[in-house]
Amino acid sequence: MEKRDTKQIILDEALELFSTKGYDGVTVADIADAVGIKAASLYKHYKSKQELFDSILVIAAEKYKEMAGQLGIDGNAYENDVDTFAIMSLDTLIQAGTTLFLYFLHDNYTKKLRRMFTIEQYRNPSAAKLLTLQYNDSPLQYQSALFQAFINMGKMKHNNANIAAIQFYSPIYLLLCQCDKYPEREQEALDCIKQHIIQFNSAYMKEV
Repeated sequence: MEKRDTKQIILDEALELFSTKGYDGVTVADIADAVGIKAASLYKHYKSKQELFDSILVIAAEKYKEMAGQLGIDGNAYENDVDTFAIMSLDTLIQAGTTLFLYFLHDNYTKKLRRMFTIEQYRNPSAAKLLTLQYNDSPLQYQSALFQAFINMGKMKHNNANIAAIQFYSPIYLLLCQCDKYPEREQEALDCIKQHIIQFNSAYMKEV
C-alpha cells in the first residue's frame, strides 16, 4: 500500500468515526484499529488527532471550492460573485441553489463533518463554534453582503439586507437538517427550494 493511499484511508476512517462518536469520543488508537495499523504507524502520517482533523477540514474546504468553481462562483468572497449573480437568470439561480443543496447533503466529507459538529456542539465549545461559523455566520454574512450589493446596484428592493439573508438562507438550512434525519424527504425538499427561490425572487428582486 502506497503512503498516499494510507494517509487517505486514515482520513476516511477518522471522519467516519468522528461522525458517529464525535471528535472527543474517538482516540488515535480507535482510528488505527479501523485502518488496520498500529497507533505508532499512524503517527508517521499525522502527528496528532488534531492534525488529522485539521487535514479533514482542509480537504472539505478544497472540495467546496472545486464545486463552487464548477458553478462559476467563488462561494466565499461575495465581491467575486456579485457580477455573476447579477446577470443570472431565475432558472440558472434555481439550478445553482439545487446543486449547492445537493452538494451539502451528499458530499461525503461535508455531511459527515456536519454530523460530527452536531454531535459535539453540546460538549465541545470548539465544535460548537465551527458549526456556527460554517452553517450560520459565514453563509449569512455572505448572503447579506451580496444582497446589500444588489440593493446598491438597484437590482434589489431597498430592505434590510441582514434580514433578507436570514429569510433566504434559513429555510434552506432547515430543509438540509430535515433531509439529514429523513433522507426520503429529499425530493420534497428540492421542490420546496425551487418554490422558495421563485417566491424570494418575486418578493425582493426588481424587474430591470
